[in-house]
Amino acid sequence: MKIGIAGAGLLGRLLAFELTRAGHHVNVYDPAPDALGRGAAGWTAAGMLSPVAELEGADAAVFAMGLRSLVRWPQLIAEVRQALGQASHESAVEFHQRGSLLVAHRGDEGAARRVVDLLKHKAPIEFAPQALAMPELRELEPAIHGCAHAWMLPGEGQIHTVQAMMALHQAATQHGTHWHWGESVQRVSAGVLHTAKGERGFDWVFDVRGTGARPSAALQNEDNGFTPQVRGVRGEIFWLDAPDLVLHRPVRLLHPRHRVYIVPRQGGHIVVGASEIESEDRSPVSLRTTLELLSAAHSILPELAEARIIHSESNLRPALPDNLPRLETSSGITRINGLFRHGWLIAPALVEQAMAEMQQFEKMKEIA
Repeated sequence: MKIGIAGAGLLGRLLAFELTRAGHHVNVYDPAPDALGRGAAGWTAAGMLSPVAELEGADAAVFAMGLRSLVRWPQLIAEVRQALGQASHESAVEFHQRGSLLVAHRGDEGAARRVVDLLKHKAPIEFAPQALAMPELRELEPAIHGCAHAWMLPGEGQIHTVQAMMALHQAATQHGTHWHWGESVQRVSAGVLHTAKGERGFDWVFDVRGTGARPSAALQNEDNGFTPQVRGVRGEIFWLDAPDLVLHRPVRLLHPRHRVYIVPRQGGHIVVGASEIESEDRSPVSLRTTLELLSAAHSILPELAEARIIHSESNLRPALPDNLPRLETSSGITRINGLFRHGWLIAPALVEQAMAEMQQFEKMKEIA
């Protein structure tokens, strides 16, 4: 089939890789100037794969997709590596599944217990948070100090998002995907991508533009599915260089005002960020955010005092009113949006579902 994809973020790259590998002819359109343009929300993420932790604001469907994606990510990484060749530097994607930690300071027990009790209520018992005594925490993560409460979330994982974005692009290209950089899609209809340069016809199209799917003022009155409801939720991250700090797994600090996450990466790097801020401001990270987030991280990892800030970034995650993802398929078109802060957690499962629904529609067409 001849397939068009609107959007070259995480979903667009995953779809391109999977569809070209399956033998389809794929064209991807995106307003970014090239494959390294960091407009998509997928670039600005720490890559925590946390189906249990995300149950604080998600439902059973997101949890199930998260579990499925934890199975698919290592398979996808192996498939990408095979496409690019074992020796290719583009095939290197850091992935770990060592569990994650929830921690809280003394005095924040109320807020922390509310979250932990909610997770225990919503998660199956085998995935429920496991309380850790402080000696157990010190044995797992000697660098963590200053907190009074801790819980382990077994089975959770992490992926290096920048490495994965680059590798997926390279692997999809290797399989034959055609990329049209600097050509934004203004509107999507069954079998057609309406771009700034004209209409592009296909057998099937996928709309995975995120916040870019919101119609312009000129198109507000046209039927555009659920996309007018999409809003941007600001996410902010810092990359720190801390070569002497040893941290084995992601940590979430259960703070009364912030959801601060700390994620280790290869090469002595640490990612610190806030999971959601209700704002569509795309400006650089503020002084207030810098002080609050890095002070919170330092409060449990004292060794960060000598870390160096090497990068900061903000972006908008696409969210629908219920903060849950939505996938809609009809003849000739699939729309996926509203991944919110769950993008890396659920993207592989959503792509599987989208491809299965497309195939089902095509079989029904053949029968008819």
